Amino acid sequence: MTIEQKLNDLGYTLPTPSAPAASYVPVRQSGKLLFVSGQLSQGPDGLIKGCLGKDVDVAAGQKAAELCAINILAQVNTVVALSQVKAIQKLTVLVASTPDFNEQHIVANGASDLFIKLLGDTGKHARAAFGVASLPLGAAVEIDAIIEIE
Repeated sequence: MTIEQKLNDLGYTLPTPSAPAASYVPVRQSGKLLFVSGQLSQGPDGLIKGCLGKDVDVAAGQKAAELCAINILAQVNTVVALSQVKAIQKLTVLVASTPDFNEQHIVANGASDLFIKLLGDTGKHARAAFGVASLPLGAAVEIDAIIEIE
């Protein structure tokens, strides 16, 4: 079953990626590695905005992280077919959160778990999760990725 079929089974379709809103490229390739710029928690119903520990709960934060993962795949799909993904190597997860919120790693599981559902062992990755004061456009979560391709 393809990644697209698995996404469809989970109720998702790959979105058309947005053009960058600033001075950067969405994906940069170096050899067999793709460096995917930070993707926001944008879904079909709009941007999931807010601050974990204030007006966004952990479950909504995980959903936001899942949407970031889908947006990462959408960006990858602009460069190579998703069937060429060999491994998700690293994620950096930024979570807009209050100073006392300490479950950024649990929020990040929304993206990590989706990659594992879609790719199995090749979806397992190294990861860092950080709490930040704010993110662009008021997003709740932003994630960038390093992905190895065949």
